[in-house]
Amino acid sequence: MKGYLDAQIKNKADRTKVLSNMFRDRQLYIMLIPLLLWFVFFYYKPLMGLQIAFKDYKPFVGIWESEWVGLEHFKSFFASPFAWRVIRNTITINAYSLIAVFPITIVAALLINEIPHKKMRTTFQTIFYLPHFISTVIVAGLVVSLLSPSAGILNIVLRKLGMESIYFLAEPKYFKTIYVMLGGWQGVGFGTIVYTSSICSIDESLYEAAKIDGASRLQQIINITIPGIFPTICVMLIMKIGHMLSLGSETIILLYQPITYETADVISTYVYRSGLIESNYSLATAVGMFNGVVALLLVSGANSLSKKLTETSLW
Repeated sequence: MKGYLDAQIKNKADRTKVLSNMFRDRQLYIMLIPLLLWFVFFYYKPLMGLQIAFKDYKPFVGIWESEWVGLEHFKSFFASPFAWRVIRNTITINAYSLIAVFPITIVAALLINEIPHKKMRTTFQTIFYLPHFISTVIVAGLVVSLLSPSAGILNIVLRKLGMESIYFLAEPKYFKTIYVMLGGWQGVGFGTIVYTSSICSIDESLYEAAKIDGASRLQQIINITIPGIFPTICVMLIMKIGHMLSLGSETIILLYQPITYETADVISTYVYRSGLIESNYSLATAVGMFNGVVALLLVSGANSLSKKLTETSLW
């Protein structure tokens, strides 16, 4: 009985302390309200629309009055000749990006960190990061101009070398390479900032001790810097794996064309065409829902594996 009363008293004291802290920090909680409302209205409320994937949705009838068809739209997607194509293209493009761009981001951060002069280091970091702020439309326009078969710089060089011009954006075999290189050019800068911030948190005494022991810069990078940022690498890798079935449709829509659908058509572009162009909202929602569920499973699996092998995880 005494133990029960002690527990009740402790719980009451804890609740009082929490309420006291909330009242003390009330201004911070008030500032948090707009963000919470934004999440509610733009992230959680739209989840009600997922039921469209299980209905024969008609805009003029409404979500609630549309006929319930169960898993018909999922079956229709997987039975179509486009299902394997869009899934395969999405996975391969993301895999190429993971293999090619992910290591380059880490190496770029390590190289920038080795620049001795602070101003020069900041300048290089800014140069790397600038493409991240350029509009997708502008970047796609630059790519189209650079790879133009008549006036593109690359084709001008090829003609100077006695070779024929190549319409790169009309050749399916080149599309994935172009997209991955473009994504790397835009995304490496952001990644370097993340890793550079992680490097700055490493204890300087470790480097000083390594210098006293006669370790070279390369040895310091291998034995101190990389192990120091390894948790950040794991977290970024988990997030990348979670996006294996997600690709930004904007760049692809601006660059691809029917002749390159074979290698350029991905899940997000298929959803765009099905939902907005063909007005097949139910099918588009079903495909998007499938994409989200698989992404959740991937990030959960990657997180569990990372936690088991490295003791580093998102949760």
